[in-house]
Amino acid sequence: MKYMLLIMADDVDENGGAAGCGVEDWMAYDKEVREAGIHVSGESLADLVTATAVRVGQDGKRTVTDGPFAETREVLGGFYVIDVPDLDEALDWAARCPGARGGSIVVRPIADFGA
Repeated sequence: MKYMLLIMADDVDENGGAAGCGVEDWMAYDKEVREAGIHVSGESLADLVTATAVRVGQDGKRTVTDGPFAETREVLGGFYVIDVPDLDEALDWAARCPGARGGSIVVRPIADFGA
């Protein structure tokens, strides 16, 4: 079953990366996921200041603003999609993710509309 691991950082460092873990931590985790044969896809997102939010009102009018700027300190930093047998294994992989230190990993199953 496929699961998305959403990497939510509580704080970001001066380079926009997740505070509390370095590039080498991410490279090691990425290698581990790939070598386990469970990697489907994954990306790191560009700096938050490059984000644009689009909202469409009831009248159909589009509003575009810079950034998400929600009332939260959490920042979506990236994601992995993994293919593992069950939720327990997905949670194990989420706990190994460097972003779980000083942040959280939201684990969501991927909907299978073909089933």
